[in-house]
Amino acid sequence: MTATLTQRKILGRGVALVALACLLVLMISPFIIIAINAFKEAGDYAARGPLSLPAKWTLDGVSRFWARVKFTNKLWNSLVISGVVAVLAVALSLLNSFALGIGKIKGALAILIVFVVANTLPQEVLVYPLYYMAKAVGLYDKQLSVIIIFTVIQSAFGTYLLSSAYSAFPRELLEAAIVDGCSKPRLLFYIVTPMSKATLSVLFTFFFLWTWNEFFIPLVMLISNARQTVPIAISVTQGQFNMDATMASASALLGILPCIVFFAVFQRTLSKGITAGAIK
Repeated sequence: MTATLTQRKILGRGVALVALACLLVLMISPFIIIAINAFKEAGDYAARGPLSLPAKWTLDGVSRFWARVKFTNKLWNSLVISGVVAVLAVALSLLNSFALGIGKIKGALAILIVFVVANTLPQEVLVYPLYYMAKAVGLYDKQLSVIIIFTVIQSAFGTYLLSSAYSAFPRELLEAAIVDGCSKPRLLFYIVTPMSKATLSVLFTFFFLWTWNEFFIPLVMLISNARQTVPIAISVTQGQFNMDATMASASALLGILPCIVFFAVFQRTLSKGITAGAIK
């Protein structure tokens, strides 16, 4: 009887693994097809279709797209904007949530509700006033405008998440630190921040990826070609230039590859942050 149960468990696990493997192949198959076609010659694609392996592996499509859209500039713009937004949004979320969750300022619940409601507003509602505000203060068509906007937007979510965590922060630890003469800045930077480092790393990763993939607001705010980000460059150039299928595949590959690399680099940190919880 025990052997039969063990065999059923092994069989069940095997079926689950096969199902997960099939699901994985289904999910990554579009990326694989894009990657294959990015390294084909245009004539090879026209003759043999999108599902065949390249008769000759070549970087021609990638190099032509890279040169045509000046991809180095677009890549640098996206890296700078996403990186700065991620750092500033995490810092602002930390300061806001420390005041709301631990500082227990008056009206903390009402302020937190405002953050939650603001975080649910669609960008189509925000873009009209943001456009005229940027024009009024001279930040239109400048990367600083996008950095400020997304720092505020991302920190609204970060403030909500961290405030919920900090409201359950062990009060005995905080009171003991205060009795020992610990000031609020030292309490924040030497006690609260190290204990929530895992959550902050998760927020940093998410903020970077979310900002990298943003399209609508940067499209409105950054009209100069030299200031555009990767998603805008890919979409705009596909309409401006006559690109063949291999160049289009190369553009899609180059657009998503930096996110995959970033996620792979921070995957261990992300996994630790999610499993560790908000407060260790």
